[in-house]
Amino acid sequence: MAAIVHPLLTLLASLTRQELAQQVTYLRAENAILRSKLPDRITLNNQERRRLVRHGKKLGPRIKELISIVSYSTFRRWIRKMEDGPTKRPKSKSEGKPGRPKIDESIADTIIRIRKETGWGYTKIVQAMRRLGHRISRQTVKNILVEAGLGPDPSDHPDTWSDFLKRHAATMWQCDFASKRKWTVKGMVDLYFLVFIHVETRRIWISPCTANPTGEWTTQQARNFDMFLQDEGLPCAILQRDQDSKYVDSFDEVFRSSGCDIKKTPARSPNLQAFVERVIQTLKHEVLNAFCVVSEQHMDYILRVSEDWYNHRRGHSNRDHLPPVRDNDALPTVDLKSNRIVCHIELGGHLKSYRAAA
Repeated sequence: MAAIVHPLLTLLASLTRQELAQQVTYLRAENAILRSKLPDRITLNNQERRRLVRHGKKLGPRIKELISIVSYSTFRRWIRKMEDGPTKRPKSKSEGKPGRPKIDESIADTIIRIRKETGWGYTKIVQAMRRLGHRISRQTVKNILVEAGLGPDPSDHPDTWSDFLKRHAATMWQCDFASKRKWTVKGMVDLYFLVFIHVETRRIWISPCTANPTGEWTTQQARNFDMFLQDEGLPCAILQRDQDSKYVDSFDEVFRSSGCDIKKTPARSPNLQAFVERVIQTLKHEVLNAFCVVSEQHMDYILRVSEDWYNHRRGHSNRDHLPPVRDNDALPTVDLKSNRIVCHIELGGHLKSYRAAA
């Protein structure tokens, strides 16, 4: 009986070892595939290292065939560290406290003072402290300012575009080209005209139109606009325009001769011309899109009426919902019971405004 049972047990044990070997082979292949999907270096914490050492020490040198997260030498170093126990760090000379020494209060107070008085960024404060003989890092300056509630603020920049516009709004104009198609027997033809807007009051000036906006035509419109400024007594210290090639040198010279500076906006930056771009959109959506233009004279008439309507009768949200041009800001209150209100129509009734009857 024993002669029969012993070979049977041997066979079962052999089959078990073969199955285990196949499972190990499969797991090693799967582990290699998963390892290839991970980054080159995997960071482990102390608990994970102890877990691997606890299971890997039992395998001895055979761990070389299985380990893939770290090298065998690193695994042996983990074992030595855990067998030797944690090493004690020597106490620092400064009161035995770990970490960097605290920044002197006088240095922190000086950094905060410079920030409040100048609004400088971290690098300029580092440079200022260096000139005072103190070598500190940019990160130290940042930590001190953040702790004091003086961290980075989008409005900290000494001169933003919004501040520039507000500072020069009273004497700044923007200009840009606009167009409207004219119907002809030969097809559609584009008619071009120039629009100028005063940034502070939102008052506009529109040039006559042309189908051929040459440099000579553009220069003539600059002269016409300059005459308009002189007749109305309006200031123009800065004229902002884009990079359109139709603005020739003679166009700029008309304004420079009167002491006006030309400020060119970068290419593909329509947001910097937001005021004049918005006026052109208003003219197109509220006036021009409602008409089929058949001649340049027809177009010029529409533009003249539109300019007068925009300046004197159309309300503007930035002007307290009143027109850009008016006699005074405090308009008299009309008694709606005793006064008759009439509707003033223009351009065939397309534009409407209301006023008290005379």
